[in-house]
Amino acid sequence: MRCFWLILLTGVFVLATGATAWAHESQPGTLELRQVSNDRYEVTWRAPIYFGQPHPARIELPGHWNTVVEPTMRLLPDSQVFRRIVTVGGQGVEGSIIRFPGLEHTITDIFVRLNRLDGTTMTAVARPSKPYAQLRGERTWSTTAVEYIGLGFHHILQGVDHLLFVLGLLLIVRGRMLLLKTITAFTIAHSITLAIATLGYAHAPLPPLNAAIALSILFLGPEIVRSWRGETSWTIRAPWVVAFLFGLLHGFGFASGLSTTGMPKAELPLALLFFNVGVELGQLVFVFTALSLVRSFKVLGVRWPRLVEALPGYTVGGLGAYWTIQRTVMLLGYLK
Repeated sequence: MRCFWLILLTGVFVLATGATAWAHESQPGTLELRQVSNDRYEVTWRAPIYFGQPHPARIELPGHWNTVVEPTMRLLPDSQVFRRIVTVGGQGVEGSIIRFPGLEHTITDIFVRLNRLDGTTMTAVARPSKPYAQLRGERTWSTTAVEYIGLGFHHILQGVDHLLFVLGLLLIVRGRMLLLKTITAFTIAHSITLAIATLGYAHAPLPPLNAAIALSILFLGPEIVRSWRGETSWTIRAPWVVAFLFGLLHGFGFASGLSTTGMPKAELPLALLFFNVGVELGQLVFVFTALSLVRSFKVLGVRWPRLVEALPGYTVGGLGAYWTIQRTVMLLGYLK
């Protein structure tokens, strides 16, 4: 297991490079278009607060749309909400393209929803790599499912704090069966609270939630050091229990990426299922990549200096401590 620590080093460096910037700053924005009459639509644009500042992306409506009620802005703790009424003229909305200049410089997705008077809906996702959405007719459930899977996959891979917690577990756990039990426990736990929070049975405010998630990462730091020294603890003996308990906490964090999309209750079960599938796929990709690196370095017989081998563990503990302090300060400001 000597090179096990380093096998994950490449991934850790990728995470650490953007960790202070990316940690939980990937909450999606939402744009809702609600038809209020034949050619009039209410446009609601919710732009998440981005690194403590207004979101850099702005909304650019099609040229033939005309604003008839000037925009209003409401400031929420985690976002800015802009609302206006527009007329779309004889062309209607079909085929119209809504652009989001500035989105390409972020890590944020934007979930777009169109609600028509006849009860039909359309959804789309604008991403930094594709900062626009084209409005089309109602799509099949399979197309919508792919969108939700992509949203969940993107959310977990941009949620560096969640992945760092998984990395901490990988650094502690010894043995394939124990690793399988631990990852399964974490998956079951965050799936439970993801469902509970998304369905509206429980709610966790983001500032204290983010501080608690950071504390869970910090908790793993000393446990990693104990495992290096050959010592034991409850976490080392039964890591699946710790993974389950903290997984309940992380599930609320995953839910924040889905609950902000504003889908109607009728779509919640489908959205929840496929969003969770996306989250699990992203987590599996991360774990598989880490274990593949373990196997590759073992086969190649790579040997690394002891200090380099220790970097992933100290990265987990160091970033956990940094985020705990940073988010606690933010929490205190929120409570004021």
